[in-house]
Amino acid sequence: MRTLNERLERAASLPHALTFVVGGEHVSVPYAQLHEEARGHAANLQALGVRTGDHVALLGPTSRQLVTAIQGIWLAGATVVVLPLPMRLSSIEEFVAQTRVRIANADVSLVLVDPELAEFVAPEPGDPPMYGWDVLEGPSAQAKAGDWVRPVDDLERLAILQFTSGSTSDPKGVMLPHRTVGANLDAIASATSLDPDHDVLVSWLPLYHDMGLVGLLTTGLTTGTPLVLGAPTDFTSSPGRWMEWISTYRGTATAGPNFSYVLAARALGRGDELDLSSLRIALNGAEPVDPATVARFVEAGARHGLRPGAVFPAFGMAEIAIAGTFPEPMSGLRTDAIDLAVLEAERFASPVPADHERARHFAILGRPVDGLEIRVVDPITGAVLGERGVGELEIRGTSVTPGYYKRPDANVELFHDGWLRTGDLAYLLDGEMVMCGRIKDVIIVGGRNVFPEDIERALADVDGVRAGNVIAFGVDLQGKEGVVVVAESKSDDLPEVRRTVAARVRDAIGLPAKDIVLVAPGSLPKTSSGKLQRSLCKLRYLGAELQAV
Repeated sequence: MRTLNERLERAASLPHALTFVVGGEHVSVPYAQLHEEARGHAANLQALGVRTGDHVALLGPTSRQLVTAIQGIWLAGATVVVLPLPMRLSSIEEFVAQTRVRIANADVSLVLVDPELAEFVAPEPGDPPMYGWDVLEGPSAQAKAGDWVRPVDDLERLAILQFTSGSTSDPKGVMLPHRTVGANLDAIASATSLDPDHDVLVSWLPLYHDMGLVGLLTTGLTTGTPLVLGAPTDFTSSPGRWMEWISTYRGTATAGPNFSYVLAARALGRGDELDLSSLRIALNGAEPVDPATVARFVEAGARHGLRPGAVFPAFGMAEIAIAGTFPEPMSGLRTDAIDLAVLEAERFASPVPADHERARHFAILGRPVDGLEIRVVDPITGAVLGERGVGELEIRGTSVTPGYYKRPDANVELFHDGWLRTGDLAYLLDGEMVMCGRIKDVIIVGGRNVFPEDIERALADVDGVRAGNVIAFGVDLQGKEGVVVVAESKSDDLPEVRRTVAARVRDAIGLPAKDIVLVAPGSLPKTSSGKLQRSLCKLRYLGAELQAV
């Protein structure tokens, strides 16, 4: 097992490059040059007092400076803490407050802030030192690459302190030592048959999220595989760019959450002809995989040469660095049709024909990657369940975190007999994993386990409702659990939208919604990675804090 620093040094000897496509510019930087610049960053961090084992926080949009600083922190022997950016400028005060909490909770010794954000996080008494990129490079830098003192390699030293998304709880710092990250990187390379001489990675994912930081950036940096890197804002402002980068650079592997493939399908449907024939891994993860979304993406990509087998539904989470279960490359979307009524009443995945009236189709997410084992247990008793028994997914193995940073209370709940508790409902099928949803999000109504995703997907194409901006949750009303739907809308006919939503909910789950709240666009709570925050939405509903229209 090699540390990230040893891997970075080896990758720098390969004749490949990282191409930045941020803001419309295309700049290729050979890995050897990037490594040399990172050595200079490391030397300057050491000159500023950063010592082996210190935690260094980064706050800034995707850029060459940010990427070089990440590598420089590792070369200095320190731990990388990439801080999330605000989802909306309207929430800037909340963003600043959360940023300070993360800096304090992570015991950060030094903060590097992009000039674009410096005015929002001006130093206050008690803060660690805060600097801009200029202290690492240029005239203000104190040291050069030759001044760098290489730290002793230590597999147990923290490489990353990765904050969870906080989609169902407060964000916690996941500890990821070099050994853990390295094991997962090796597993990714093995499961995808990664070849630095023939593969090209393409990403727009945020570098404060595990999929963007570990799954794509660190994989590229440590293996020397060519990487084309854009920013989340490049994608959100023009989703078609993602596919254009794949076409232009002959991308072979990429990744994104389910909603990104919704936007990509729309862009492919109306854009100029591209060549996506090189793509062999289009990983869909980070949120529930919707088979209908995948089907639309495949259909839209057909005229652009997209091979259906390239679709790659997978499972991962920060607590295992990133990769958990992967399918075989080029196996495409595979689904399991089960009886929804049996699932809701008995938590058992009873197979039915695909066209059965109660059929619910779940994506099959593959087998555990090398070094990991998975099992499904009863969430209450902990008893191991058999095939198709629906319960909590547990994981153990080489990529599992040792725990949350300075959160002994949370760590007690995180593990069960040496297995990591994921909080996800899943079942096993011939050794492969099928995900059903989050345990905390399940709505129990009349003895049934109603999954909020079923409601939210049923409302995805309602006129007047913003696609992907619907949250369903359960509330206790006079001793009985009821379903509440909150949806963003900018329609001129809100009563009609409300009637349509009510009808769709009844059709989807056979029960009426107890309440339907239409809110202003951009007001639903989301995590820093764009996931809907059902728990926070529920709290705001109960506190009458939603911005109803």
